[in-house]
Amino acid sequence: MERIAPILMTALAAGLALIPLALGGGKPGNEIQTPMAIVILFGLLTSMVLNMLVVPALYLRFGRPVEVKQLEAA
Repeated sequence: MERIAPILMTALAAGLALIPLALGGGKPGNEIQTPMAIVILFGLLTSMVLNMLVVPALYLRFGRPVEVKQLEAA
Protein backbone atom coordinates (compact mmCIF):
# COMPACT_ATOMS: atom_id res chain seq x y z
CA MET A 1 0.00 0.00 0.00
CA GLU A 2 2.96 2.34 0.42
CA ARG A 3 3.46 2.32 -3.36
CA ILE A 4 0.06 3.81 -4.19
CA ALA A 5 0.90 7.49 -3.68
CA PRO A 6 4.09 7.62 -5.80
CA ILE A 7 2.56 5.59 -8.62
CA LEU A 8 -0.61 7.68 -8.73
CA MET A 9 1.26 10.99 -8.49
CA THR A 10 3.64 10.08 -11.30
CA ALA A 11 0.90 8.79 -13.61
CA LEU A 12 -1.38 11.73 -12.82
CA ALA A 13 1.33 14.33 -13.51
CA ALA A 14 2.27 12.76 -16.83
CA GLY A 15 -1.35 12.15 -17.79
CA LEU A 16 -2.44 15.71 -17.06
CA ALA A 17 0.42 17.05 -19.15
CA LEU A 18 -0.57 14.88 -22.12
CA ILE A 19 -4.31 15.62 -22.11
CA PRO A 20 -4.03 18.88 -24.13
CA LEU A 21 -1.96 17.07 -26.75
CA ALA A 22 -4.41 14.19 -26.95
CA LEU A 23 -7.43 16.46 -27.32
CA GLY A 24 -5.90 18.92 -29.79
CA GLY A 25 -5.98 16.56 -32.76
CA GLY A 26 -7.69 18.84 -35.25
CA LYS A 27 -5.01 21.51 -35.22
CA PRO A 28 -2.42 21.65 -37.99
CA GLY A 29 0.97 20.31 -36.99
CA ASN A 30 -0.41 17.84 -34.42
CA GLU A 31 -0.70 14.91 -36.80
CA ILE A 32 2.07 13.03 -34.99
CA GLN A 33 1.64 14.39 -31.47
CA THR A 34 -2.02 13.46 -30.95
CA PRO A 35 -1.76 9.71 -31.64
CA MET A 36 1.47 9.52 -29.67
CA ALA A 37 -0.14 11.29 -26.68
CA ILE A 38 -3.11 8.90 -26.80
CA VAL A 39 -0.82 5.87 -26.86
CA ILE A 40 1.22 7.21 -23.94
CA LEU A 41 -1.94 8.00 -21.93
CA PHE A 42 -3.33 4.50 -22.36
CA GLY A 43 0.10 3.04 -21.64
CA LEU A 44 0.17 4.94 -18.35
CA LEU A 45 -3.32 3.74 -17.54
CA THR A 46 -2.56 0.09 -18.25
CA SER A 47 0.76 0.15 -16.41
CA MET A 48 -0.94 1.72 -13.40
CA VAL A 49 -3.63 -0.97 -13.42
CA LEU A 50 -0.98 -3.67 -13.69
CA ASN A 51 1.00 -2.19 -10.80
CA MET A 52 -2.06 -1.80 -8.58
CA LEU A 53 -3.97 -5.01 -9.30
CA VAL A 54 -2.04 -7.67 -11.18
CA VAL A 55 1.37 -7.50 -9.47
CA PRO A 56 -0.01 -7.74 -5.91
CA ALA A 57 -2.27 -10.61 -6.98
CA LEU A 58 0.72 -12.45 -8.44
CA TYR A 59 2.70 -11.87 -5.25
CA LEU A 60 -0.14 -13.31 -3.19
CA ARG A 61 -0.45 -16.32 -5.47
CA PHE A 62 3.19 -17.20 -6.15
CA GLY A 63 5.15 -15.41 -3.43
CA ARG A 64 6.78 -17.21 -0.55
CA PRO A 65 5.33 -16.58 2.88
CA VAL A 66 7.50 -14.47 5.14
CA GLU A 67 8.64 -16.13 8.34
CA VAL A 68 8.30 -13.94 11.36
CA LYS A 69 11.27 -14.42 13.70
CA GLN A 70 10.76 -13.55 17.33
CA LEU A 71 13.57 -11.98 19.28
CA GLU A 72 15.09 -14.31 21.82
CA ALA A 73 15.15 -13.05 25.37
CA ALA A 74 18.71 -12.97 26.65
